[in-house]
Order: sequence, then structure tokens, then C-alpha cells
Amino acid sequence: MALVIGNSEYREIPALKNPDKDAEDVSSTFRLAGFDVFVAKDLTKIEFEKQFRNYLAAADGADLAIVYYSGHGFQIGGENFLIPVDASLKNAADIEVQAVKLDDVLQQLRTKSKIEVIILDACRNNPFPRKDYWLRDQLIVAGNTGLAQVKSSLNTLIAFATEPGAVAYDGSGDLSPFSSAFSRRALAPNQEIRSVMAAVRRDVVEATAGKQVPWENSSLIDEVVLMRRANRPALPPVLEKVVPSGVGPVALDLPEPVDVDGGAVTVSIDRQPVLGRLILDGKAVAAGEPIAGKDLPRLRMDVPKGAGAQEQVDMLAYSTHDNWGGESRGILVFRVKNGEGAEGKQLIASLESQQKQQAVERGIHIAGAAEAIENHEVQIPVGVGPVPLQLDFPTTDPAVSLKLAGYPATGTLSLPDRTLSPDSSLMANEVDHLRYEPQIGAVQPLIVGFEVRADNTSSKPATMKLSPTVDPCDREAGEPLDLQGVVPGLLPNEISSNAVDVCRAAVKAYPDVARFHYQLGRALLAAGKVNEALKAIQEAADKGHVRAVFELGYLNATGTGMPVNRKQANTFYAAASDKGDPYGMTSWGRALFNGYGVERDTAKGLDLLLKAAAMGHTYAMNDLAAIFTEGRNGVPADAARAVAFLKAGVERQDMYSMNLLGRNYLAGTGVEKDPKTALSLFQKSMDLGQPYAPGSLARMYRDGVGVQQDLAEAQRLFELATARGDQSAAYDRAALEMQRGEQANQALAVRYLAFAAALDLRNEIPDARNALSKFGSRAKTAALKQMRGDLKSKISANGSLDDQLVRTARAVWEQANPRRDVF
Repeated sequence: MALVIGNSEYREIPALKNPDKDAEDVSSTFRLAGFDVFVAKDLTKIEFEKQFRNYLAAADGADLAIVYYSGHGFQIGGENFLIPVDASLKNAADIEVQAVKLDDVLQQLRTKSKIEVIILDACRNNPFPRKDYWLRDQLIVAGNTGLAQVKSSLNTLIAFATEPGAVAYDGSGDLSPFSSAFSRRALAPNQEIRSVMAAVRRDVVEATAGKQVPWENSSLIDEVVLMRRANRPALPPVLEKVVPSGVGPVALDLPEPVDVDGGAVTVSIDRQPVLGRLILDGKAVAAGEPIAGKDLPRLRMDVPKGAGAQEQVDMLAYSTHDNWGGESRGILVFRVKNGEGAEGKQLIASLESQQKQQAVERGIHIAGAAEAIENHEVQIPVGVGPVPLQLDFPTTDPAVSLKLAGYPATGTLSLPDRTLSPDSSLMANEVDHLRYEPQIGAVQPLIVGFEVRADNTSSKPATMKLSPTVDPCDREAGEPLDLQGVVPGLLPNEISSNAVDVCRAAVKAYPDVARFHYQLGRALLAAGKVNEALKAIQEAADKGHVRAVFELGYLNATGTGMPVNRKQANTFYAAASDKGDPYGMTSWGRALFNGYGVERDTAKGLDLLLKAAAMGHTYAMNDLAAIFTEGRNGVPADAARAVAFLKAGVERQDMYSMNLLGRNYLAGTGVEKDPKTALSLFQKSMDLGQPYAPGSLARMYRDGVGVQQDLAEAQRLFELATARGDQSAAYDRAALEMQRGEQANQALAVRYLAFAAALDLRNEIPDARNALSKFGSRAKTAALKQMRGDLKSKISANGSLDDQLVRTARAVWEQANPRRDVF
């Protein structure tokens, strides 16, 4: 798997000349080598997150994962950063939310593949005017030039366009000196990557007159060959032929040898026939003389008069050789018969008839083969591995082969024993085993072109359409930021009632795909079938689905289907975090930072939250915003840094970030006070379903801040927030009612105070209970009667009136919100 990125069109700084073209050239190189290549140009930070997540999902379990980056990059405090095209880096917090930390990329790759290679043509001058940035809990000054050396873990190679601390050059041509040399050298067949990089280094040193010296850190213990060519030219091992004597050169009809990797083939004669001589285009062919593979079908044999008076057996042995050292041997056994006289004429006529019949049959084979492919459309599910194309090819004639004339733009064509590249060919007997694996994130139909050939007969083109499709289970129950998922995903409250059925069908169709088991578990949880959900999620975890491991932690933490067990939850969170899951990193980081069920480790906790945020996880961004707003556990307060993370969350359409950032604009915390912007953020957050945004908006209408005072609208919004589970809004609704004085509906005030206490699971509003206790029994009894009337089932009447009110209010809310973890 290869991810190739070229960032040229920077928005805040001058554009770079080469990276876009570098990306095109290098991606073509990897494609020719048989890689599934993800190509991305001019990526913003959010686009990088999306592309990298898709790549990681595709690279899960890969033998080799490569990331090639051309663009701006520089170091801060020994940490290397790759710079997206929308980075401005004006503020101290911007590096954390606008740039990509190389170490994060490397750590994610380590969780996915056996071998990791990162190639960086990014060691340019730092073009941004600001020089100090936040890194974890310190302000660090950025380096002026180059990238810092990186310590590679086992089986990793990190290559730099130039040595640590030095600058790489764009060069005078369309490609940088480094990318140009890499593309040229990487296609050398069967060359180990360290030899390739040594050759690249020599080329770049020569091209830059010694000013630029490529560098790499390697801890590889396995051999890495980018362009592996080990296949032999394909040809039948033994053929038979009748050759008449005394009639001049006779066509041997030897099939053209096919190099399945697309290279040129030469042929040499190992054993000449004894009874005659070999002729090609009117000239004799000597033993050992090389012949182009494409000329082999024109080879003829001349047996002189007199030979074959009695039938004799002779043999021709030949070898085929490809560009990469592959070799095959073929044998033609022929019977020499007398071609003179009446009997000879009859023999020749029979042979000519057979030859014509064979030509007709091969023409039929070619036409039938092209027809089997032409206009064939195959629906290919994404994320289930290679899918057989089932072409039902009509011939296994060894003379028929297929040359790939148009390789699909994304994804990989393969046979069970090898991956095909754009130059590949395959024999007729291999076509029925042809498979395609679509690229994750690519959903556009693809055209594949073939050239059907049979020796010297005319070839016939044929095309087919491949249509990648997303399984309904992925559409209905895929989860955001799932690094083994194939879709952007849905929040729990967005899972439809149809999800259980379609995910059961997916599990039945693809029992070995762990993702479908997990998504079935999500669907079952949404449907309230907790015990079945637990079983499906556990099965997904057992099959290696990392998000399922996190989910087991969440179920333990929330006591869903089991007693609350924070220690066990942390064990699962840590395991998911170690595998690079952003949900796991957030929950484990939060636990470590705050000491929830584990000994506090502020530094590690903060680092994990930052890594999760770098993957685009808005929950981590909101946690970090809270830490930086208040200053916690030795991490200094910095309101502007908090705002940077909230803005990053808003850019990713997170409704919680919107509500929190709205509060900052309302109070002028870390930003200039702006009630109008606050109002807009609260409104959008509320429209997305955020539970606390209606309360935030209600307070603006209640107090006439940024809007004209409207108590009726405030009342409506407080009630909406209460219905979504906002205890503070319930308390404020009760207070709003009591402000009506003698006209107040005391039973209504009691109802909302009961909701405030019932929803206040963290005891953040102790005044709710105190205020409730001051009301008379008449108002409480009326409120209790009304709430019990709202319930579909009876509830215990034990305890004080206050206890009954709170217990009943909780039951009413849960009845209206039956979904676990609605948001």
C-alpha cells in the first residue's frame, strides 16, 4: 500500500513548484510496481485526516505500508511537522491544529503493517514568520531549516530528501532532484530498497553538485523490494507438430511467450532439430541465437527431401528469458513425414486444413473472449478483500492471452498468486481467477481495458466496468473515525431501525469481516438489544476489530449490560489506544490526565489527547479546550489555545464544539466578545441536536443579550434542552416560572426542578434539590400525578415526595429517550 501526497498550492505562503508533479510521477512509479496507491494533492488539514484514515483502513494487515510526502515540512523542538496547504501558523496553538506531526503518522503505520517506509521530500526552509509554538505543555521555538532525525522502530525505514537539518531543493525541472531520482531508480526490478536509496543518493548528489545529500534511518530486518519480478514467461512446456519433408519451410505455429509482468521476452534455441533447419524471415537460425519472443510464432522448419520416407521423430528445445532473469523452457516434439507424391499432397492438404481450422477457432476464441468481457459490469463491495470478477471466460487455449490495456484508476487487480500492474498480461486459463479489490473511499465506477491476443492473429480490445459499492451495513451503522471502517460514519442517534437487518445480512455474507460484527453490535445497541449487542461486539473484538475493543471499555465504564467497572474499562481503552484508535486514545488519555481509575500521568494523558485530536477526533479537541481554558494539572491556562481547538472542532462540524465556542464568543474568552457569532453557533449546534445548545440560546433570549428579550422563546428553548437531558436548562426553566410571581405555576416549577435533580448525575446543581424541598406538598403532589400520568408503566411510590418526584422525572426522561448514548 502506498499513500503519495504532493502539496504545492499553499494559501498563506508562496506555492511550491514541484510537489504536485512529484506526486504524479511517484504514484505512477508505485502503480507500475503493483502497489495500491492513494494519491492526494494540495491537502488541507481536514482532507489529510480523511485521506490518511482511508489509507490506514486499507493498510490494515499490509506487508508493506509506504507514505511519500512532497511539500513543506520543518521541525520544532526535534519534532517534524508536515504542513497542509491551508496552514497559517500565525498563533502559538496553530501547529497542533493545523499541521501533521510525522511521529503520529509513523505510530499509526506501526499499528497497521509489518513494514513501514516513510519517504520525505519535505526538508525546506520554514516560511512562516512565527517562531514559537505550543508543544504539549511548553512553548517551543521552531527550527529554521530542514527536518530532525527520527528514531525508527523495528522494520522501519525513513528516508529524507536531504540530511537532517539541511534544505532540499526544488531543482530546475518539473520534478525535484530527489523525486526524479527516486522514480527512476525505484523501478529497477528485484532491487532491495536500501540499494535503491543508495542509487538515489548518488544521483541527487551529482544533480545538486553535492549541495543535497539524501539520508535515511533504517531498522529493516526484512528485505523490501518495490519492483519484484520473479515470474517466468508463460508458455506451454511440450507441444507436438507434424512436419512434411521436401516442401520447403513449414510454419511451426509456436505460441508467443507472454511475460505476465509486461516485459520483453527473448528466445534462444537450446537444441536444434537433427532432420531439418530452422528458418525465420528467410534466414537460418543457429543454436543460441536470440529471437524476439513476438517473432517465435513465425519460426519455420525446412526438412529436405528424402527425410521422413519412413516417419521419424525429432525435437526442438528452446528457452525464453525476460528482463528480470526469469526463464522458461519449451519443447516441440514433431513427427517428420514424407511430403512428396500423392500421399504427401494429401498430408499437406490435411495440415493446411487443420491450420485454417485452428485460425478460425482462434478467431472465435478471441471474439468470444472479448464478448465475455465487453460491457460486463460487476458490483464490487468495498472493504471485504479481493472480489472474484467471475468473467466465465470461454477458452483455455494456451495461445490466447490478455494484455491489460487500461488499468483501473484506483484499487488493485490480482490473481491468487500475484498482484497485477498496468503492464501485466495473463493467460487464458488464469482469467476466471481474476479479482479486484476497490480502494477504500473510492466509489466512482472504473473502466478496465484489455487486449485479447492469440499469437499472430489480430487482437481485439474489450472493456468492462467495475462499480465499487458500500454495503448497506456500512451505510446504516458505520462509525466515525473507525480506522478499519470504510465510510465517514454515523453517530448513535443516526442509526436507523433498518440497521440490524442489513448488518445481520452482512455478517452472514462475510463472516470473517470483523467490521460487520461490530456494526451489528452498534445497531443492536441502538435498538436496545443489549445482550445480543454485547455478543456481537465481543466477537468483533476477538476477530481484531479495534473499535470494538474500545466499545467494550465504554460499556464497562457506563455499566451498559454489566456492572460499572472503571478499571476494566481502562484496560480496554488502553488496548484500543495502543492500536491507534482515536476513541481509545481519547478515553485512555482522559483517564490518565485526570486519574480516573488509574494513577494520574498528566504528560502521557495530554499526549494521547493531542494525538487523538490530530486524527480529527473532536471529543479530544473539546477535552483539550477545557484543559487549556482552566489550566489543569500543571498545564498552563491559555484561552487562545483553547479557542484554537474549539474552532478546529467547529470546522469538523462538531455540535459540542459549536456550543462551547459560542460560550467563548458570548463571554469574550480567548476571542473578542461577539454575541452575534455566539447566537449563530448556538443555533447551528441546536439544529444538529446538541443537548445543551438550546439552553445556551435560551439564556440569550431570557437576558436580552445579542437579541431582543423574549421570555416566551426562552421558555420554549429551556423546555427543549430539558427534553434533551440538560439539567441546567431544567433548573433555569423552573426559575423562569417562579419569576412570574403570583401567576407562577408551582406544579410546573416543581416538575422542572425534579428534572434538574434527576438529570444531574454529577451533582453539579445541588440547589435543585434544595429549591425543590421548599415547595409545598400540594404543588409536589400535582406535579407527581402529572408525571406519573406520562409514564406507560407504574413506578414505586416509596420514599419522600421529593425522592418520588426525582425518580419519576428520571423515568419519564428515559422513557422519552430509550436510546443508549443518544449523542
